Amino acid sequence: MLPCCRSCAGTVMAATAAGLSPARRCVLTRRPVSRRRWRCSAVMEGPEAEAKEKKTATVQSKAGDALEVCRVVNGMWQVSGASWGRAAPAAAVDAMLAYADGGLATFDMADICKDHLLLLDQASASHVCTRSRPLVQCFILDQILHALTKPETRPKGQERLIPPTLASRAHARSSRARAMSSSSAAHTFSPAPPALPQRVRPARCSGFVGPAVESATPGARAVTLSSSRGGADSSLPICRVLNGMWQTSGGWGRIDRADAVDAMLAYADNGLSTFDMADHYGPAEDLYGMFINRVRRERPPQMLEEVKGLTKWVPPPVKMTRSYVEESINRSRKRMDVAALDMLQFHWWDYSNPGYLDALKHMTDLKEEGKIKTVALTNFDTERLQIILENGIPIVSNQVQHSIVDMRPQKKMAELCQLTGVKLITYGTVMGGLLSEKFLDTNVSIPFAGPPLNTPSLQKYKRMVDAWGGWSLFQALLQTLKKVSLKHGVPISTVAVRYILNQTSVAGSMVGVRLGLSEHIRDTNAILSLELDEEDMGSIAEASSRGRNLMDIIGDCGDEYRA
Repeated sequence: MLPCCRSCAGTVMAATAAGLSPARRCVLTRRPVSRRRWRCSAVMEGPEAEAKEKKTATVQSKAGDALEVCRVVNGMWQVSGASWGRAAPAAAVDAMLAYADGGLATFDMADICKDHLLLLDQASASHVCTRSRPLVQCFILDQILHALTKPETRPKGQERLIPPTLASRAHARSSRARAMSSSSAAHTFSPAPPALPQRVRPARCSGFVGPAVESATPGARAVTLSSSRGGADSSLPICRVLNGMWQTSGGWGRIDRADAVDAMLAYADNGLSTFDMADHYGPAEDLYGMFINRVRRERPPQMLEEVKGLTKWVPPPVKMTRSYVEESINRSRKRMDVAALDMLQFHWWDYSNPGYLDALKHMTDLKEEGKIKTVALTNFDTERLQIILENGIPIVSNQVQHSIVDMRPQKKMAELCQLTGVKLITYGTVMGGLLSEKFLDTNVSIPFAGPPLNTPSLQKYKRMVDAWGGWSLFQALLQTLKKVSLKHGVPISTVAVRYILNQTSVAGSMVGVRLGLSEHIRDTNAILSLELDEEDMGSIAEASSRGRNLMDIIGDCGDEYRA
């Protein structure tokens, strides 16, 4: 029989010269070839044994444990990430069999995950399982051992390709993993892992229990949002500074998912445990699902209670049927991998379509069924908030744009919130970074003279500055904030957020996070400990009042989206 390819031709010639027996198949084409390939662990005699000695080595411990390995080891680091390309498990197993058939039967890998079973269980209930590096490694190890130890696939004389103890352990582990995978398929969400030892960590935001914290109380890290219309179960403790995840939606730089989840853990480890996202913020809800699963596996149960994920639902103005609303909510629950959404914040584009009341009533029903913990709004104006409350919807908060430049929420909305107990969560509070030292003493109107406005948030809030009074007046505001920041030894952005947190009915303020790209944990935590005195508050209020009243130019809260 002639060799089927150049690789086989070289092998046949070498094997013939060494007097080896014929091989079964070509390592590349899998066709039969005329001579047996060299093998590391085959049972050989005579010349074959001499050749084997050059290809294998025995590693042995002082206790007498020994293992014969091929002197050239197949390294499997390359299956650990996308830098080498995506590893398709089936194709990878075929390749490993080809290496083993070719006599290269020793494989080196690493157990990156602390607990394979937990990881496999998570992957079985999550659509992101193919992106789990340790899972791919475990799967490949299990399949190659299974294939090589089956009698019909194990070549004669190759009993020592895989040590029996390793094969038996691998089969026991894979059996447990398959059992857990099949049992977890009956559950919609991942079960909580065993409790881990407690660790010393910074003061937490979400451990607060009791009545709502007054929004102007200095130093308060947490606030409980609640509604008198929804009973005792319509409350949610959150951190007063929220991690905003709009920046994951594109326009701020490429987000690496693994790095992003690591960054979310770092924020939570440092007490910043409330995350705000939306169904349309790119992979934000998926990232939260990956993050909360790591919290379940790698952090104490206490942190799982502290972490809160607030999402938004922004539907088109179509007919709001019960099935449509429930399907949308279930999609977010699945992406975030939670049985109940901590908070669902509802946005509506067109007030002339009264379907928003139908949607909110369906959301209230889903809350009663345990799929939503608290119902909230985003970008609703004062008039519509009052209508919603009059219809008995248990609203706990309204998320609105609010900054030293944009003080519209304090004109009408805050008064209604005081009367009804609804709280405000603010975004745009640092204006995408404009309220910072980076833009002090700059002129962005001259090309290349100042920092570039190269993100969607910078461009959006620059338009707000223009409507409020222009860049020169904004520079005067930054100068005032700089004086206060120097007095307290904190950045301008920290002062800007603290000022808004001190406003009437404000429960929390958003600070955007560029996960895996940059972090500002220290400055963000400083917001919660900063105390502005009357002089500070007065000077900032005076600088803010120099600009135009945006209520007259744009309208009430959220009207910028409906102009």
